[in-house]
Amino acid sequence: MSERLDIAVIGGGIVGLATAYRLLEARAGVSIAVFEKEQAVATHQSGHNSGVVHAGLYYAPGSAKARLCRQGKADLEAYCERRGIPIERVGKLVVAVEERELGQLDALRERAAANAVPGLQGVGPGRIREIEPHAAGLRGLWSPTTGIVDFRRVALALAEDVEGAGGSVLTGREVLGLEEHREGIVVRTADDETLARGVVACAGLQSDRVAAMTGGAGRDRVRIVPFRGDYYTLQRSARHLVRGLLYPVPDARFPFLGVHFTRRIDGEVWAGPNAVLAFAREGYRRRDVDLRDLRATLAWPGLWRLAGRYARTGIAETWRDWWKPAFVAQLGRYLPEVRSEDLVFGPSGVRAQAVTRRGEVVDDFDIVAEGRAIHVCNAPSPAATSSLAIGSVVAAQAVERFAL
Repeated sequence: MSERLDIAVIGGGIVGLATAYRLLEARAGVSIAVFEKEQAVATHQSGHNSGVVHAGLYYAPGSAKARLCRQGKADLEAYCERRGIPIERVGKLVVAVEERELGQLDALRERAAANAVPGLQGVGPGRIREIEPHAAGLRGLWSPTTGIVDFRRVALALAEDVEGAGGSVLTGREVLGLEEHREGIVVRTADDETLARGVVACAGLQSDRVAAMTGGAGRDRVRIVPFRGDYYTLQRSARHLVRGLLYPVPDARFPFLGVHFTRRIDGEVWAGPNAVLAFAREGYRRRDVDLRDLRATLAWPGLWRLAGRYARTGIAETWRDWWKPAFVAQLGRYLPEVRSEDLVFGPSGVRAQAVTRRGEVVDDFDIVAEGRAIHVCNAPSPAATSSLAIGSVVAAQAVERFAL
């Protein structure tokens, strides 16, 4: 056995790195290593997201998402200021373009108010035009404190800080097995075995598989169903059409927010994403297929129950994914001046969404402690915004559970 550790963190995305950072804050001098299977940190969800720093509009009051988004946003803003990472409060405008959406908009405002989102304003057509001169809308909800940041840059800074505090970030070290012993838990990779007092798994797209290594946390409880989201980017000549963040009123029955416009910290404007079933957990192109991933997804009964519940929405999302005019038409509801020639096919991301056997989307963050392991089983958006707050929660659990 090559090494002994206090804590092994599995996953070098922003949540895993934030957890290691918080552990070293809480217990200076503990031995911690982050195991990341790729050759660099923040390769998957942390490096393939829209960069929005969420203010907490959407989440059920009292939920972990609502609480940790609010705290995480404050922590993230303070961290970025301390590390000199650009972060901007460009604001988010949610617009209702049809009468039938007004009730949903009112419900969203009530939820956001219950979550103590600061500075909320209900706005009419005139104010909509002041905020986003090219947007359409009967009424809207303005969140001036919603921001943007480069989350990959944040993750890289966290990795530096973990190493600066005495921890290790080990890339190219895929965890292949976990085995509990009386004296600890053995973390097995292709090259060696490491004995740790405890494991914290923040494995994102592979979280159910890592959880299954220690027993019931991931074997049959939930399964990660990957959803790919494709973006278009606005041509430079059309970027002036969007000042900040322009969003539709979300469908409360569906776990995604719908296609929207996102100004990025580098000045680009992204339009999207859609949400379609991915054929590979780590595949960012339509043609990417991983047979192991696909078999696991199709074999999960929860997928078919979920698909039956949202069949119409799923068909519409798939149609927009393959037929650009349909995608443009959807965008044009909120930004009437946008044209097909303004849009260039852009980046994609894959969302790790936990789904139960009954076909229910796990809507909240899901953290499960089991034996000598703590598993972050579900951490979709706003996990990046919430990462430092999630890290604090998991670190506190680890300190107590593993007697650090």
